[in-house]
Amino acid sequence: MKMITTTAELAKACDALLQCDFIAVDTEFMRETVYWPALCLIQAAGGETEVIIDPLADGIDLEPFWEVMADDRVMKVFHAARQDLEIFFHLGEHLIPTPMFDTQVGAMALGLGDSIAYDGLVRSFLKRSIDKGPRFTDWSRRPLSQKQLDYAIADVTHLRDLYPIMRERLETKKRDAWLAEEMAILTRAETYRLEPEDAWKRLKLRKTHPKWVAGLRAAASWREREAQTRDMPRQRVMKDDALYEIAGVAPVKPDDLAGLRGVPKGFERSKPAERLYEVMKTAMADPEAYAPKVEKPAPPPSGIGPTVELLKVYLKLVAEEAGVASRLIATVPDLEKIAADDKADIPAMHGWRREVFGEPALRLKKGEISLALEDGKVVAKDLKG
Repeated sequence: MKMITTTAELAKACDALLQCDFIAVDTEFMRETVYWPALCLIQAAGGETEVIIDPLADGIDLEPFWEVMADDRVMKVFHAARQDLEIFFHLGEHLIPTPMFDTQVGAMALGLGDSIAYDGLVRSFLKRSIDKGPRFTDWSRRPLSQKQLDYAIADVTHLRDLYPIMRERLETKKRDAWLAEEMAILTRAETYRLEPEDAWKRLKLRKTHPKWVAGLRAAASWREREAQTRDMPRQRVMKDDALYEIAGVAPVKPDDLAGLRGVPKGFERSKPAERLYEVMKTAMADPEAYAPKVEKPAPPPSGIGPTVELLKVYLKLVAEEAGVASRLIATVPDLEKIAADDKADIPAMHGWRREVFGEPALRLKKGEISLALEDGKVVAKDLKG
């Protein structure tokens, strides 16, 4: 297996991939010391075509590959696609490969667990084992060994063989529509758009007072821009705990930062600190307007604990009967919201989830469905049937 290192070689390989009904895709990347994942390798397999692309090769233009990813005639198959899609969205000018099939999500729909690992999936469906030795090597170093190249291409050749089997099983179980709903969510551009002004949403709101929330939003947006501009992890720019301290004092000059335990000594007179002061001045000019509208969550209604526990039992029963991972249907917070509100706006109350679980869960709340033990097993009985 030889790596593709020129645009001409890549264009020829991509022409072959475009003749396939589907292609399996995977990447190798590094992100420990950067904000944007550093793409080190791209692997693709479709039909008889198997390629490894070196995106670090001098002068290579990835445009032919982006064109394949954008071609809606070719199904793109990934496993646990989220990070791959994040990379493509950033490097491919907001490109999201469509149509797409994620085998990890497909495995959940087939009842193979909440987040089955790739090697477990390959072992389950193809009866093959994967050598995971090279998994944590430095993919940015060149030259790559033959062992690394063999490992990399195996990721997509197994995936290529997995897809038809999984697709057939999903269609047999009439779950292909379920997967389509999940792929629609996974391929939303909003999932991968990293707007600095929304960075506060990643943090836990310890207070809901507008001035404090405005300070946190300003500090988080400043950190996000710094991380993006300097291409370094957020936590290396400033720790989360320090952002909470900064939100509390809303610094607009060096003296305001002096003495904060989470802020590195000397930072208050640095260029990044100057940029923080400017963002904070804007926020504090009108904190009521700058702060996002947040409300302190209302405590759950008293007495819903038993209802939540009943819903947990029912969810497990439904998931086992349907042969699908329970987490794909609903989470514990979802159950708490269903217990508190029949009109809860959550995924479990929309689409296929509502049909499989949400609507019956409401009937359980109303006493139209009961749970009972028969021969040591929990069963659901329709009292209105």
